[in-house]
Amino acid sequence: MRWKKTLQVVDVHCEGEIGKVITSTTLDVPGATMLDKLVHLNTVDDSLRRMVCFEPRGFAQMSVNLMLPPTRPDADAGFIVLQPDRAHPMSGSNAICVTTALLETGMLEMREPETVLRLDTAAGLVTVTAACQDGKVTSASINTSPSFVQDLDLVVETTGFGRIKVDVAYGGCFYGLIDVDQVGLTIEPKNAQALMLAGVSILNDLMAKVPVQHPERPKINQFSYAMFRDRRGDTVKTCTVLKPGRVDRSPCGTGSSANLAAMHARGQVRTGDVLTSESIIGSRFRVEMLGETTVGNRAAVLPRVTGRAWVYGISQLGLDPSDPFPRGFALSDTWGPGVEDIL
Repeated sequence: MRWKKTLQVVDVHCEGEIGKVITSTTLDVPGATMLDKLVHLNTVDDSLRRMVCFEPRGFAQMSVNLMLPPTRPDADAGFIVLQPDRAHPMSGSNAICVTTALLETGMLEMREPETVLRLDTAAGLVTVTAACQDGKVTSASINTSPSFVQDLDLVVETTGFGRIKVDVAYGGCFYGLIDVDQVGLTIEPKNAQALMLAGVSILNDLMAKVPVQHPERPKINQFSYAMFRDRRGDTVKTCTVLKPGRVDRSPCGTGSSANLAAMHARGQVRTGDVLTSESIIGSRFRVEMLGETTVGNRAAVLPRVTGRAWVYGISQLGLDPSDPFPRGFALSDTWGPGVEDIL
């Protein structure tokens, strides 16, 4: 065996959504801040992302989290979310996976009954409070990025569904939030492929027609996902669609945060309120509104998202110098019809 690159990987899932964690401590990426590092991965050198996310080493239904040294003195660790289309600033399910991997493998010291971690992300500092018992992280509560609405009830002319209303909101990355009845579907497993196709189509329309930009972090200026939603009392059924073509198995922490901001903008929630976000497979996050703030000149909310993750494996990933697929590949049979846009 003659690998030219070796990565230590912890396999984790959060409420059904796979978020692998690269724990090789020798890795780093150029950039003074975590956002600078994300931009470097997206615009200068995407070889590591492609190696771990695409076949034959990766697969469509997962994310890979790159652990990095923090760039700020008040953080314990840094991470960037790697996905097939690009690196993304933040993810709630992946932050829970990262926290669980760091504590359960002993990379950072676990303190029972509660351990507080500060994670350096491209979206800012994220504080995680992990409930711990008998060496296990039993749940993790993330104080996510201040979340705000850019556009409420924005009418968008879409390719497949005519004129629909979309809330454009930020919860750690930018979302198009769509009431699912506008596409004639319900959020349930049998509709996963139809929701994926609808979501990718709408996301493409939003990316082409609606400019977005974070008022304080101008380099965050792209839509990441479309999220379908269906509120029933204090429970919001969610289905987040990721490019090139799949649905999130978890209830989606950043999407739930963005949706909380939209609900607050409509006067539907206030400080102290607690909601449940439920995924397409029935897994759940607890979503609490901690307070109000501002981001630039926009009103914003302070969300807390609580969920669980499980470590299910540890492996080493390597790249042989003679491997003909160092940048990986993807086929539309499993990656969806939009795969050509990311290759």
